[in-house]
Order: sequence, then C-alpha cells, then structure tokens
Amino acid sequence: MAWIKTIDTDRAEGLLAKVYEAAAKRAGRVFNIIRVQSINPSVLQAGMGLYMGVMHRDSPLSRAQREMIATVVPATNGCHY
Repeated sequence: MAWIKTIDTDRAEGLLAKVYEAAAKRAGRVFNIIRVQSINPSVLQAGMGLYMGVMHRDSPLSRAQREMIATVVPATNGCHY
C-alpha cells in the first residue's frame, strides 16, 4: 500500500485549516480523501469547488442520479473512493 504524506487537522494552518474546517462542518469529520490532498491546499480547494459544483449545484440530473454515477464509476474502475 502506498504511503502519502498528509497534514493532520491539528497542524493545519491558513487555507488548509479553512478547508479542513469546512469539510468537518459539512461531513462531521475530515475524511482521508481530503487529507491525502493536504500538501497542496490550493489544489485541494479547487478540487472541492469542482466537487461541490458538480454535486450540489443546478443540474439536469437529480442529486440521486449524480450520487449513483459517483458510486458506479469508481466501483467499475476498482477504486475505493
């Protein structure tokens, strides 16, 4: 298994601390899929913006359809996330 350096929530500063805080507020904790991107907070923030835009903004697809796609595609590709 690969090892990826991450920054713990208690050591996060600046932009990363803000991203972690928003993630914890939204989901109750900071999941590893967020932590794994912690070394580059600006890219993490951009990625979260894309995710939020795709999953939570206006779309011709229902939220349930978007969640189903987000589940099926990684499963088909053998990806845990």
